[in-house]
Amino acid sequence: MNATAGNVKKYNNERLMTVLLAPIVSEKGTYVADKHEQVIFHVVPDATKPEIKAAVELMFKVQVENVQVSNVKGKQKRFGRFNGRRRNWKKAYVCLKPGQEINFASEA
Repeated sequence: MNATAGNVKKYNNERLMTVLLAPIVSEKGTYVADKHEQVIFHVVPDATKPEIKAAVELMFKVQVENVQVSNVKGKQKRFGRFNGRRRNWKKAYVCLKPGQEINFASEA
């Protein structure tokens, strides 16, 4: 428990509150949550693994085992004759320690 408290204290709480943008609730996300005890979050592009871990522990009061990060490239899109591109974004797979759980349906 002391390691968790020390990890959260290392970062600015205001910064940690802005790191997580939204949970990704999709078919793949619920499958991953059930099978591997992981939760997927949309995070700010400059977030680091330790920051994401501290933010999840601070906001949801759970213990995080590890974090895997994936940079998602924005899709090429067209609107009529104009070509455009959606912006790149980052998602984090947060692996919770056994017995830990985040339930988004009850907190909403």
